Amino acid sequence: MTAATTKTRVQTSVNTQAEISRGAVISMASAGALVGLWAFASLASAMVMTGGPIALARAWFGAVTGI
Repeated sequence: MTAATTKTRVQTSVNTQAEISRGAVISMASAGALVGLWAFASLASAMVMTGGPIALARAWFGAVTGI
């Protein structure tokens, strides 16, 4: 009797382009979120410093026009 052996080759391929793109999208979204949070914090602190949204609008208008 002869023993029959079978060989199986398993090949996996990883799409590195998709992985790089996913990483780029995640990092860009994180950077956008950080900028948005920074802008919100700046606007909120400006409102607190000037005394509210109307006072902030007046101060901004005065700074832009030079009045």
